[in-house]
Amino acid sequence: MMNQTYNTYQNNSVMTASPADLTLMLYNGCLKFIKQAKKGIEENNYEKKNTNIQKSQNIIDELSITLDQEVAISKQVLPLYDFIKRQLVEANIKNDVEKLDQAAELITEFRDTWQQVIKINRQRQYSGQGSV
Repeated sequence: MMNQTYNTYQNNSVMTASPADLTLMLYNGCLKFIKQAKKGIEENNYEKKNTNIQKSQNIIDELSITLDQEVAISKQVLPLYDFIKRQLVEANIKNDVEKLDQAAELITEFRDTWQQVIKINRQRQYSGQGSV
């Protein structure tokens, strides 16, 4: 019963989230899967490692696909997403925790920056100034 309630809550959270909040959820999910992949490497559980790295790669793919190519910063972000994905692939092939750490560090920077953008936009929205 508790598990079903949690799943319903998660589903509702995703279905009612703004696009900005969904992006934040993707960053957080990616970090969670990288952490689980690291644990898989440490436990010599290579199936766990592989599954979680693939989930992280899928999130990076989604973030890449949804970039608005008309926005100038997208041309700077896309190569960083490509680098993160390469780090994840290398980590998977070589069981390299350091590569996972490098990917997580960049994703954390994106996430933290994105949180600031959301905060600024909400402050402007509530003060009547519009969004960034």
